Amino acid sequence: MIWTAVIVAIIILLLIMVLVTRITIHFYYHHQQDNDQMTVKLSAWYGLLRYTIDVPLISVDTDTASIHVEEKTKVGGGDPSKGKQKEKDFSPKEIWQSFEDTYELVRHVVGMHEIVRRLLSRMEVKHLEWHSNIGLGDAAHTGMFVGAGWSIKGGIVGFISNYTDFRARPELSITPFFQQAVSQTMFKCIIRFRIGHAMLAGIRIVKYWKGGRPKFKTRPLSVLSKEDNHKSM
Repeated sequence: MIWTAVIVAIIILLLIMVLVTRITIHFYYHHQQDNDQMTVKLSAWYGLLRYTIDVPLISVDTDTASIHVEEKTKVGGGDPSKGKQKEKDFSPKEIWQSFEDTYELVRHVVGMHEIVRRLLSRMEVKHLEWHSNIGLGDAAHTGMFVGAGWSIKGGIVGFISNYTDFRARPELSITPFFQQAVSQTMFKCIIRFRIGHAMLAGIRIVKYWKGGRPKFKTRPLSVLSKEDNHKSM
């Protein structure tokens, strides 16, 4: 009985530790002309657990209109280039199917917007920085594009500040280049949340699921759409 109580106590303690553990996400994206760089770093327990996703190349195939991505992942610290590497191609059909799967998920969960809103309200935005250089080679067109850029940035930052625990003063800028074609942007964001809040959102999705088996098309969600292999005779 004593050992059973000890094991149960250890399991409960580990479960509590997992639930209260904070995950910090560092997101970085840089675009300059035809070169793109995206890095996502996840860390927990003050950096003892770390996972890095580095995407040094994002290109578009002009023949098929598909997006080609080279991805490097690494567990722990160090140079992410020494981790696992793989290449992915996303066709326009797959991208459209991802939007269809999102709609399918929302359609099958009662109050999905409320579940997402509660999860976002538990997230802390520790830092947000977004700088852009824009030039179209024409002063009038550049001015119009800069105005549209400020509208987009203002809308996104407004959404983040309204639905999350925004703890950072956003650093935003758009620098116009009226006499040359320039396309550059750099975005940094640090987000933190507890694993327990994410698990609670997942439980609510299962609890309020309706409408039977979904019809997802993209992986890994498509696994949920497969019929059971063992049918009753």
